Parts: sequence; C-alpha cells; structure tokens
Amino acid sequence: MGWRIASQKDATLTIPAKVAGLTVDSSDEGRSTADYLQTALSADVAFDRAVGAVYTDGSANNVLFFGGTTLFWTPEDDLVTAFDLVSDEQGSVTGLHDVPAGPLGGTMKCGTTKADGADMPVCGWADHGSLALAMFPGRTVDDSAKLFGEIRAAAQTRN
Repeated sequence: MGWRIASQKDATLTIPAKVAGLTVDSSDEGRSTADYLQTALSADVAFDRAVGAVYTDGSANNVLFFGGTTLFWTPEDDLVTAFDLVSDEQGSVTGLHDVPAGPLGGTMKCGTTKADGADMPVCGWADHGSLALAMFPGRTVDDSAKLFGEIRAAAQTRN
C-alpha cells in the first residue's frame, strides 16, 4: 500500500490540445464550460491544481473533461464521491462499473447519467495523485471508456 501511494502521489494533469481525434474547444463558450466544471469539482475536492477542457470532434458531441491533482488516501471512495457531484435533478450516475484503468493504475469506472432526458456516459479515474471525470454525450459507455483511457494516457504523467 505504501509503495502504491508513493508511486502515484506525484501526478501531473495537463490539457493536451489534441487527443484521440479531439481538439480543445477554445471558444468563449468552451472555456466558460470548462471553467464551470473545474470550479464545481474543486468546490468539493481540495485539489492542489485543477484542469478542465471541452473537447470537440466537429460534431455536437463534445467531451467535457475536468479533474485535478492532490494526494488521495482513498481514491476509490473519492471517485464515488466525485460521481455524486455530476448527479442532478435529472438523476444520479447509474450502472457504475469498473473499466480497465490501464498502465497508470488506480481505479476507473463508467456509468450513465441523464442529460436533457437522454442517457449520457460519464467516466472517471482516481489514483493516489489524481482524479478526473469526463462526460460523453452522444456516445456509448464502451466507446466512452476507451476514449477516456486515451485521454488519460495523454493528460496524466507522474513525476
């Protein structure tokens, strides 16, 4: 346990300009949405550094990505708490299940929430140094999990 904490605690998150066929939406609306999501998550999670971005592939199905870094003693519990933050009057995150976390380890989960009456996949990861969530309107949960893994591989490094 001590080794896992020591190996994961010094994480860095960046916002790659391009990842997995997606490009950061640098419009005023894109920046405003990213700032809102980053601030909302930071209100309940005491990050040392928070990031957020809206990614677009040119369709109306933008990917909303937000997270941050700090030392997490109980990453899985913190991730479940973070999923509660995306729950709203339309419903909570349902069908939450583990998906492969990839070589960076930690825990990664995906489920669905409601947005404008439709199911919207939401995925998150947490390890001892970082936590991030992403929402994937217009995509399947399986496609979202794969895409989230690609985003994580590009966005997260360890010092």
